[in-house]
Amino acid sequence: MDLFDVYSLFPVNIVRGKGCKVWDDKGQEYLDLYGGHAVISIGHAHPHYVEAVSRQVATLGFYSNSVVNTLQSEFAEKLGSMCGYPDYHFFMVNSGAEANENALKLASFFNGRTRVLAMDKAFHGRTSLAVEVTDNPKIIAPINANGHTTYVPLNDIDAARKELAKGDVCAVIIEGIQGVGGIRMPQKEYMQQLRSLCTEYGTVLILDEIQCGYGRSGRFFAHQFYDIKPDLITVAKGIANGLPCGGLLISPMFTAVKGQLGTTFGGNHLACAAASAVLDVIKEEKLIDNAACVGTYLLEQLNTFKEIKDVRGRGLMIGMEFEQPIKELRQALLFDKHIFTGVSGTNVIRLLSPLCVSKADADRFLTALSELL
Repeated sequence: MDLFDVYSLFPVNIVRGKGCKVWDDKGQEYLDLYGGHAVISIGHAHPHYVEAVSRQVATLGFYSNSVVNTLQSEFAEKLGSMCGYPDYHFFMVNSGAEANENALKLASFFNGRTRVLAMDKAFHGRTSLAVEVTDNPKIIAPINANGHTTYVPLNDIDAARKELAKGDVCAVIIEGIQGVGGIRMPQKEYMQQLRSLCTEYGTVLILDEIQCGYGRSGRFFAHQFYDIKPDLITVAKGIANGLPCGGLLISPMFTAVKGQLGTTFGGNHLACAAASAVLDVIKEEKLIDNAACVGTYLLEQLNTFKEIKDVRGRGLMIGMEFEQPIKELRQALLFDKHIFTGVSGTNVIRLLSPLCVSKADADRFLTALSELL
């Protein structure tokens, strides 16, 4: 049996990692400035993480959610304290798409409505509801095209107000910073007005912090730059540094109903141990401060490159837009300079490095980019 050929693969077989570096099966070292789609938050093979996961898998890797799992409660308490939402509830799942899926269902259960407002160029996942609020017709199968979603331009408050005033919108779902859409930034005034409109019209505000959250922006959540509180917050990617894990932070205005939400693997013992270790390292090594510091340095330096049309982002979530397609530049960075980066569309290079990236790592990238340009 062969693999279903759906990925465009670089001919690089990565077999080992440490911090912000990875090595292929030929021994070549690479600087990882993409973290496997923003998944590696505390760095590859961090000793505390390795010890916590190893200890847990040797004790109990899994049991179902039909029994008490104190690791879930301990992790939720630690997360609430660190992220500034100690009064919210927490529901654990396996992925970002599943987190958004459950957020949309919970919003619909809450107010009984079926229409959702999403942003143009949004990306929220590939499962049924999540893909329906993703602005990419190429990945929305006919069975998912149910007409529940209305797309509005990001930062156009009049367009959002017009739809919300109809009184039938279940939820607004928005990324704190758009990732796949090209590192597009919501404006603070827009987010504050959107929050007020959702409250006025009884609409649930969902903040997708799957890629931009967990310290990547220089604060725990990107929406904290806008001084708002969402009703639901979705997290995944960097939450467990590579183990499948996601979650949903739930405002106190929601009441739990037995059996309404559920998952087989979500919140299993191994995932909880991994996620808890990630928080330990983020706190102990002040990685959110590091993301802000190194990210600011990168943004300042990148803005001096005349060859770059636009530089966008916060912290270690950075997009560089070029006038021309960047396929050859990205390949040169990988194969000539041995640096992993990501893309958005055809003209934007994305940086989503582990939060432990150093200024020296940043300088290595800046020198390589300068030489190639």
